[in-house]
Amino acid sequence: MNYRHAYHAGNFADVVKHVVLTRLLDYLKQKDKAFRVIDTHAGIGRYDLSSLEAHKTGEWQGGIGRLIDASFDAKAAALLAPYLAAVRSLNPEGGVKKYPGSPLLARNLLRKQDRLSAIELHPKDAVRLKTEFAGDFQTKVMELDGWLALGAHLPPKEKRGLVLIDPPFEEEGEFGRLVDGLVKAHRRWPSGIYALWYPIKDRKAVIAFRKALKQSGISKILDIEFEIRPASSDPSLDGTGMVVVNPPFTLEGELRTILPALHKLLAVGKPAHWSLEWLAGEQVPPPE
Repeated sequence: MNYRHAYHAGNFADVVKHVVLTRLLDYLKQKDKAFRVIDTHAGIGRYDLSSLEAHKTGEWQGGIGRLIDASFDAKAAALLAPYLAAVRSLNPEGGVKKYPGSPLLARNLLRKQDRLSAIELHPKDAVRLKTEFAGDFQTKVMELDGWLALGAHLPPKEKRGLVLIDPPFEEEGEFGRLVDGLVKAHRRWPSGIYALWYPIKDRKAVIAFRKALKQSGISKILDIEFEIRPASSDPSLDGTGMVVVNPPFTLEGELRTILPALHKLLAVGKPAHWSLEWLAGEQVPPPE
């Protein structure tokens, strides 16, 4: 699967991934203490939805294009507000012509005490990312293999934060690398929050991935599955998944409000479903 992001920016998978990211960041901001975001496969930061690549697929029209002017009930609207505000900040004239990648989205939500490490291996993309954040002392951009960051850059000095692992799935074995990388990172920083994106395309590979996570020994793993259409005979991106390790106790409840609202807008075929499953443990709300 080739997931060079310029072709797919703002699609349904981005919407789900980035909504989850904003909810995690919103939770981290509830305490005054600084935190760090580490984005291991950061991309270029900002995407032009009028570009040749985006125009060729038009995928954003079935993603952020459906959300930007949609109406939601009050509870869902409040939870989606940080994400939509970040997108609208790039589109002051209305509509959606620009879309923030995960590092720019995260940076939009940081406070003055928080920091971002944005890591990108592709040389040209790394240059564009460095240009995007030039002069920003809160953001450090590194041209580096993101998988290596799961060892060398953990734990961060802030001791609080989030690691986003969002590989392009251009090579064989990415599911295995996700599990191995997560186990390695969690061993170094067991208290960190980890968010792992994966495509729902090869159903057998997804089942094996979830089984490996269950057997990883990590104690708290929440799996988010979001399909927009049923599996077809021709391989296609039928859905998107996010695995969150050490999820905030608020996340499951928030997603049970958000995901039905998103699914109503984004699903294109039936049967298609969304689900939340604890692959390990369960976050129990603290006593009042």
